[in-house]
Amino acid sequence: MPELIGSAAQLRAAYADGCSTPAGLAEQVLARLTARGATDPTWISLVPAAELRARAAELTTRRDRLADLPLYGIPFAVKDNIDVAGLPTTAACPAFGYHPSRDAPVVRRLLDAGAMLVGKTNLDQFATGLTGTRSPYGSCESVFGGGLIAGGSSSGSAVAVAAGLVTFALGTDTAGSGRVPAALNGIVGLKPSRGLLSTAGVVPACRSLDCVSVFAGDVADALTVLHATRGVTATDPWGRPLPAERVAPRMPATLRLGVPRAEDLEFFGDLGQQASFAAGRDRVAAVVAGTEPVGLGPLYEAGDLLYQGPWVAERLTGLDGFLREHPDAVLPVTRTVLESGRRYDAIDAFRAQHRLRELRAWADRLWERVDALVLPTVGTTFTTAEVAEDPIGRNTMLGRYTQFANLLDLAAVTVPNGFTADGRPASLTLLGPAFSDTTLAALAAAATPAAPAAPATAAVLAAPATPALLAAVVPAGSAAAPAVHATAAAEVGDRMLIAVVGRHLSGETRNGELLARGATLAEVATTAPLYRLYRLPADDGIGLPGLVRVATGDDAEPPRPGGSAEPPRPGGSIEVELWSLPVTALGGLLTGVPAPLSFGWLRLADGRDVIGFLCEAYAVGPDAEDISATGGWRAWRQTAATG
Repeated sequence: MPELIGSAAQLRAAYADGCSTPAGLAEQVLARLTARGATDPTWISLVPAAELRARAAELTTRRDRLADLPLYGIPFAVKDNIDVAGLPTTAACPAFGYHPSRDAPVVRRLLDAGAMLVGKTNLDQFATGLTGTRSPYGSCESVFGGGLIAGGSSSGSAVAVAAGLVTFALGTDTAGSGRVPAALNGIVGLKPSRGLLSTAGVVPACRSLDCVSVFAGDVADALTVLHATRGVTATDPWGRPLPAERVAPRMPATLRLGVPRAEDLEFFGDLGQQASFAAGRDRVAAVVAGTEPVGLGPLYEAGDLLYQGPWVAERLTGLDGFLREHPDAVLPVTRTVLESGRRYDAIDAFRAQHRLRELRAWADRLWERVDALVLPTVGTTFTTAEVAEDPIGRNTMLGRYTQFANLLDLAAVTVPNGFTADGRPASLTLLGPAFSDTTLAALAAAATPAAPAAPATAAVLAAPATPALLAAVVPAGSAAAPAVHATAAAEVGDRMLIAVVGRHLSGETRNGELLARGATLAEVATTAPLYRLYRLPADDGIGLPGLVRVATGDDAEPPRPGGSAEPPRPGGSIEVELWSLPVTALGGLLTGVPAPLSFGWLRLADGRDVIGFLCEAYAVGPDAEDISATGGWRAWRQTAATG
């Protein structure tokens, strides 16, 4: 497999350390594109080299925005059924092509987050297919070679990531197009809950089911992109927000995992994929609270509705006129699939809707018993020649474990699962109910091997966080410092827990600073009832979170400056997230913490002492808003948004 160009965390660390710049990375990307040749079927159109260099130069001069832009200088690609102003949208059908005047909202959010667009990628025509072989721009081959298909329909996006041309890419996923290509190229494919990422500016396949998906080299990058792009837009009637209470994931050790009954699994005679799935299933089962067997019959039945039911007619709603006016512009296999929708009538549509509702009720009951389900992503793999022998039949086999997800309103994360004995990529997918996206991502990260170590040029910020440094951060004599403070780092080896309380929480504006330093979410916790949380004024209107330890017993809370002393307020329990951070990254994180915030020792409700964000008491002036009653920054933000 080619060397990846670098994860978002690795690249951001290299930028922060001065080892690299977006301008330098752009030249590396251009060199890799040149090396693959002008006929590379990965791409349908590329951003002109001069424009990519100009974007990179602009970002290089804005290095001061590194902390604010979670995707600063990160190269990405977009599937060519998603609009990008200045580049044509073809959906892999030249006669259908048009030139959009504006970016799709998901693309605009990525650019606003600092990402660098490289180009638009190949796909199965009109996003109809799971093979990657249905395009007049050529067929993409898996990065593992041997004639293995890349999978579709988002073939080019997956190959662009796996070939090391970009760090992440957008695809779409109606029947598995964001998962099958990830499986066949050994990368991560995140299929969000329907509506989390706007489908405005996306050429529809089945508008009621379509999702914009994310390909990345690791789960952390996929999650960063999800948070950077999610959001409801006025032009998208299908959009849904991620509920505030679902932003933070549940920890894997609390989850109940559904595992498929052996008799329900289909590997189409592929013993290698069968053995690989068994190993991956056991690895996931080892990190959860327990498992329960699940029958797959209702899932298969729901999936069959997509192409053997009236939903295939939905694909005609936006293409019927084009097919009639341009009968020779569509590939024969694509036309065959689309035209099959004409055999269904309104009675068929309502009958299928009624059955789907019954199957969704079954799924709702399933999620009362388990929190996630682990499945193979594909039961077997095919070469391009094998697909050509039976393009529709083998496409259906590839979708066995994917086609039901959007019909049943599920979220999914696909991750690599090693290789079969004969060297073919294996993969597994974790599925859960709508809005379980972050929980599935946390489980996927816990159950898959760690990402490759950062290259030497991507050294993390500043000096290692030695016990001496920790002693400087939290003086030994401070009231909040336990006696063992000087040896805390050594007790956890090369990683340490950091408690965050405000804008570094999952999904918040500065969470990218943790992700960029290789941090992973360990758990959600609460403080001991010794603290109050304040919203301090800030220029951006959101404010800064200030967690202050208040007095108990004989101590008195400091009076607020500028006003008379107030009666001591009892402390409360405040929600925090505990992030596992490389010890060597603490110094770099410190450099971005503005006064009056600092690091100090926090007491948790279970009695543990951890390092986390605290606020100097002097900052709690008359303009500070006490938001302790909400229970935490996230709850306050939700209350403020609705009230």
